[in-house]
Parts: sequence; structure tokens; C-alpha cells
Amino acid sequence: MVSGSGICAKRVVVDARHHMLGRLASIVAKELLNGQKVVVVRCEELAISGGLVRQKMKYMRFLRKRMNTKPSHGPIHFRAPAKIFWRTVRGMIPHKTKRGANALARLKAYEGVPPPFDNMKRMVIPDALKVLRLQSGHKYCLLGKLSSEVGWNHYDTIRELEKKRKERSQLAYERKKQLNKLKVKAEKAAEEKLGAQLEIIAPVKY
Repeated sequence: MVSGSGICAKRVVVDARHHMLGRLASIVAKELLNGQKVVVVRCEELAISGGLVRQKMKYMRFLRKRMNTKPSHGPIHFRAPAKIFWRTVRGMIPHKTKRGANALARLKAYEGVPPPFDNMKRMVIPDALKVLRLQSGHKYCLLGKLSSEVGWNHYDTIRELEKKRKERSQLAYERKKQLNKLKVKAEKAAEEKLGAQLEIIAPVKY
């Protein structure tokens, strides 16, 4: 990240699971304006404070806001979690200026973890985490569940794909552990075999 952390990676991949929607959006918006490229995955796992029934009522009130003569002119009501998050960030950026439009173009948001990013290091943002920001006992709902209630039809599909991805990553992790064990064993065997010669090689080793 650019601000605060002092790190400026080419692209930052944020795992949105159990982050507060508004807090994550405000931090991401600031990073985008500072020139950082941000990818947000697992948007369906974002949390919103307030119970599901309350949030659904709020969304239904939002759906009633439309242009009377030509509703397709706006406002556009997104149902997909990634698009809801994108719209939230857009509201925190001066998107009608060139600077704001360029900043918004640096944001990518996805449901689940699509292939290019499932092998990348994903980070969390402590300032936006639900466990640190929402008081214990307070009601909250997940964005994916809310979206499925108001017309998003891919909730179950994403859950199935995520289940398969987690199984694949678990297998890869087990394989990596086994390879590390074999590597350590091979290094130990090599040291025992070389013995006294290691002291001669030591000065020229990197």
C-alpha cells in the first residue's frame, strides 16, 4: 500500500472476507487516489453492520429510487456484491474528474477468488476487520446473502466454486509441506556425506 505502510507493490490483492464494507471502501478509495492498483476478492463475504432484515428493507427503499419517465437512465441498482462494493468506492472518489476516473480504473473487484489471484499473496486490512471494528454482540449480515435476497442469482454457484478452490489449495499445501520435508532431509544427508569438506567450501558459499 502507498499510504501508511510505506510499501508500494505493483498490485495489491485484498481478501475482503469479514471486512466492514464502508471501512474497507474508504481505505481502498484513498489508496486508489494515491496511485495504487487494488484488486478486491471474495466480495460476497463482506460484512455490513445491522441485521439482514434491516439491510434488505434499506435496499428495497433504494430500489424504489429511479427516474420516473426512463428508469434505464438511472440510478443503476447493482445486485452483485462486487458491483455493490465498486459503487460504494465510486461514491468516495471524485469519479467525474479525470483524476477520479483514473483512480476508479485502478480498482478490480470479484466474487470468489478467480484464477490469476488464487496463487497470489492476499492481504487483510486490520483497520477494516469486523472483529476489530464491530462491537461484540452487534448484528451484521454478509453482502453475498443480502445480494441473493435482492436478485443476485449466483450465490450458490460461487459457494461451490470456492469449496473446490479450497480443496485444491489444501492439496497443494500438503504437497508443498512434503517437498519441504524431503528438502530438509536431503540437505542433512548431503552435510553428513560431505563432512569435513564443508569447512573448505564455507568461505566461498553464498
